[in-house]
Amino acid sequence: MKVAEYDTTPEVARELGAFMERRREQIAQRWADTALFRTVFTVSRDEAVEACKAVLDALAEVARAGRLEDTGAPGFTAVREQLGRMAAARSRAGLGPSRIAGEVAGLREPALALLRAESEDAADAHTHACALALTVLMGTLRLVVMETTVGAGEELVARQRQQLLEVATPVIKLWENIVAVPLIGTLDSARSQVVMESLLEAIVDQRARYAILDITGVPTVDSLVAQHLMKTVAAARLMGAECIVSGIRPAIAQTIVHLGIDLGTITTRAGLADALAYALARQGIVVSPPPLAGAGPR
Repeated sequence: MKVAEYDTTPEVARELGAFMERRREQIAQRWADTALFRTVFTVSRDEAVEACKAVLDALAEVARAGRLEDTGAPGFTAVREQLGRMAAARSRAGLGPSRIAGEVAGLREPALALLRAESEDAADAHTHACALALTVLMGTLRLVVMETTVGAGEELVARQRQQLLEVATPVIKLWENIVAVPLIGTLDSARSQVVMESLLEAIVDQRARYAILDITGVPTVDSLVAQHLMKTVAAARLMGAECIVSGIRPAIAQTIVHLGIDLGTITTRAGLADALAYALARQGIVVSPPPLAGAGPR
C-alpha cells in the first residue's frame, strides 16, 4: 500500500535515513515524552526511549532503501508487533483510531525541528526536500500503525468470539463417567464445531462412558446443524462413549423428519433427567424417586 506520490529522490531519502541514524538519541529522547510513548511505557522512561530507538531504526532502514511510501517495506517488519501493542494499549485506554493516528502524526514535529536545526537556512530547497521526505515517511508510519491496529482488533474480536463460544458450551460432569453439554441458543457451524471439540476433550479428561447432548434450549435445527450433531455422536462413539441426545422439541422433531434426516442410530430421550436416568441405569445404578409427602411406613 502506498501514500500519494511526492517528489522525493532516492538521494534525499538516503540523506533522511542518515539523519535519523545521526540524531537517533536526540529524537528518541524527544519522542519518549510524547503521548504515544509516555502513556504506554509508564514504568520506565528508559524503556520508552529504547522503544523509540527501535522505531527510528526501522524508519532509517526504510529511508535508506528509498521506500518512503511502502507500508510493506522490510524495515517495518521488526517494529510492527511493537507498534501494534502500543496502538492496542491506547485503544484500551479509550482512544479511537483517529486519535491514535494523530498521536503518531505528532512524532513528526520533534524530528523536523532537529532536521531544520542542522541547516543554516531552514528555508533552502535541500532542507525543504528532506522535510518533505520526512513528512512522507511519517505518513507511511501512520498507515502502518493503523493497519496493525485494525489487524490486532480483528484478532481480538475473533479471540473473544471463540472464548464466548466456549463459555456458551460448557461441559458438565453429572455423575461418575457421565458428562453433559446443555445447549442454549442458536447453533451454527462454528459453535457446533466447538461443541464437538469440547465434548471429546471432556470424554478423555473425565474418562466418560456416556455423553449427553441436551438441546432443550435450542430453538431451531437445520440440516447442517443436524449433520454436525450426528458427527459429534459418531466421534463420541469412536472415543468409547455412548452419546445421548435429549430435549428434542416438537418443532425440531418435525423439522428433522421433513429434512429426511435419519436419527435411528442415535439414542434420544425426552429431557436431561431422562437421559441421566438412562445413563445411570446402563451402569446398573437405580435412582429411586423420593417418597410422597406424608407417606410413612405401614
